Amino acid sequence: MNGPSRRQRRLALAGMLVMLCPIGTAGAQTAPPFAQLLRQAQTAPRVTALDADVARAQGLAEQARARPNPFINVYAENFAGDLQNNARNQQQTTFQIDQPIELGGKRSARIAAGEAGIAAAQARNRDGRLLFATELARAYASAEVAERRIALAEDEVEEATADLKVARALVGAGKEARLRQLQAETELATLEADLEVARAQKTAALARLSGLAGSPTTFTGVGESLLDRMNARPSSGPVDPMQATTVKVAEAEREAAARAVTVQQRLAVPNITAQLGVRQLRVASGPAVVAGVSVPLPFFDRNRGNIDAARADLQGAEARAAAARLEAETGARAAFVLVQAADTRAVAAQRTMRTAEEAYRLARIAYEAGKAPLIELLAARHNLGAARGVILDADIARLDARANLARLSGLSITGEAVQ
Repeated sequence: MNGPSRRQRRLALAGMLVMLCPIGTAGAQTAPPFAQLLRQAQTAPRVTALDADVARAQGLAEQARARPNPFINVYAENFAGDLQNNARNQQQTTFQIDQPIELGGKRSARIAAGEAGIAAAQARNRDGRLLFATELARAYASAEVAERRIALAEDEVEEATADLKVARALVGAGKEARLRQLQAETELATLEADLEVARAQKTAALARLSGLAGSPTTFTGVGESLLDRMNARPSSGPVDPMQATTVKVAEAEREAAARAVTVQQRLAVPNITAQLGVRQLRVASGPAVVAGVSVPLPFFDRNRGNIDAARADLQGAEARAAAARLEAETGARAAFVLVQAADTRAVAAQRTMRTAEEAYRLARIAYEAGKAPLIELLAARHNLGAARGVILDADIARLDARANLARLSGLSITGEAVQ
């Protein structure tokens, strides 16, 4: 029985078990299809943190609209002193309200900066969600790859066990030296150890997938094959690199930095404080109205340091925006090339696999007939195992290339728009 036939039967049996098992048992432990898992993961800690950053920016923007609060002052004069000179008869009590008045467009500058901060936070939110979707897809695929490595290791252990039986029979018949049996036993022990490592890697991959998705329980498997979905080559038009989320983030942060410069420049304009109050004189029959204006003199603090710092931030943001545009342009060109190369590599790996399977089949027939030494059979099986690994590596590279292209397009790897 060849390896691919056994794997196909295992996958078919696994699919039937998933469909037949109750939702409350197996369904609760198996990761759903990727698109469904991505929707469920919108409450994961990573996504919640992104939403909190947007809420913070909205709160700061709301605060930017607030006007300065007024002050209430109470002054008492001549309420104590020399009684012989009638100091108490000159007692005065003043109730006064001071209202700071912002000049130079400070409030409008703050509001514009707050709105730019919201736009930047929203851009970072979308970029973070795309990055999360990409990492989730890779974690999902890693769990699937771990399952496939277990299947490959089980196939190799089964084949090595069958080869060991043949070697023992030939040794018992005097057609092979005892050394050949020991070589086959050593090979089997090595493959069994590799199988245990593959099982441990699957456990680790599923634990990482569960943690990334925010699942309270650890998944025991995945509900679909992302690697097989890559066999269907979706039609996709050219990607506009200027629409990439990394470019949008850099541009939004540059705009926010420009607004911050304006805020600091407006802060250099002094504010005034309008004063209006009522003064009650002890010897007078009625109150007196008092008014005034307080104006600071900008002799020492003209906010120059903060303006220079804000301009430096703007300069850095402009440089990062230019770098993001260049990286997006080169990344878009490279993404298509890598996808095409990964598809070509996958096709070549399939041809290599068919050749290695036929070579192993012929080597085993020759060994069982006593026409080939055990070393040739072991070499053929090593080549078959390497070919299986090449196919898996090619599938991983293809998924990684498609994931990068999908992120540039603002999509998940399965084609859903990420908002």
